[in-house]
Amino acid sequence: MRPDAIDFRSDNSGCAAPELIEAINTANRGTALGYGGDALTQALQDRLAEVFETPLRVFPVPTGTAANAVALAASCTPFGAVYCSALAHINTSECNATSFFGGGTKLVAVDGPHGKVDAKALEDAILSAGVGLTHKNQPCAVNLVQATDMGAIYQTDELAAVSAVAHAHGLKVHMDGARFSNALVALGCTPAQASWRAGVDLLSLGVTKNGGLLTDAIVVFAPDTAANIEFHLRRAGLVWSKMRFASAQVMAYVEDDLWLRLARQANFAAARISAQIDGLRGLRLIAPVQANELFVELPESALAGLDKEGFLFHRRGSAVARFVCRWDTTEAECAALCAAIDQLLRDSPST
Repeated sequence: MRPDAIDFRSDNSGCAAPELIEAINTANRGTALGYGGDALTQALQDRLAEVFETPLRVFPVPTGTAANAVALAASCTPFGAVYCSALAHINTSECNATSFFGGGTKLVAVDGPHGKVDAKALEDAILSAGVGLTHKNQPCAVNLVQATDMGAIYQTDELAAVSAVAHAHGLKVHMDGARFSNALVALGCTPAQASWRAGVDLLSLGVTKNGGLLTDAIVVFAPDTAANIEFHLRRAGLVWSKMRFASAQVMAYVEDDLWLRLARQANFAAARISAQIDGLRGLRLIAPVQANELFVELPESALAGLDKEGFLFHRRGSAVARFVCRWDTTEAECAALCAAIDQLLRDSPST
């Protein structure tokens, strides 16, 4: 990698926020009971209950995949089915972890725009699933990604509509909130309105992508599911022995709206880029820019030119670049990307 490379590969590429590093250092004093028995982890339960305005259980975990897979395994049976978008992270990027932790739980793709699950499509899928037939996987849960893997945002009424269908058929609603903070900023609503008030039963709360260091969390609003999660986590080796250091990060993350301030910086960077490149000849945004990701269709000459000039990004297919902005993406980095795209399109023979 070039020393002057400008990185738009992922929000996992960025630094940890100094406030979270400071929280770890503060927790690194004296002794504390292990495996979540420490005072900080207990205080975290109360703090997140305040943030989400409801009783809940929170379980810090090492990764988002662990959060998703364990939350869904605790909600399902080995012969169950989880409904999700074909583009959902659990379906494309987690190496069948949900099925592994669920003992065979199947993922069933449901249609919807830009990585969403459509309420009507979900209802049709459940009604045709063969409920009660021993030959068929039985519906257990629906997975919603917020923000989606195409950078789109579920509005709260969309969440409520999907949740209503799921609950009418006895399914749990799980939200993959790896970018939940980015969605909150985009929606301008409270954490409660974007989760349990809209019908969400379990939330994988992303921390790592937005300034965290090695921790995410499972937030459980459905009391009947929480006890199972403890056993799933322990069996999988996912219970932090020195959990206070994970809990310290989550506690600092939500304190004084830090998570929203960090997410706002990332979202604003993406919006800045979108505003400057949208409408350029030879370029097409293939999904709405609502959070911190941009999906941009460009000529191959422009994509190759960005590579050559030291911009780091991932491709989706042959002609689409994904640019991800982080809490620490700078205005200068955004300006450099926009200027490079503009010039490369001017020089491109196809435009």
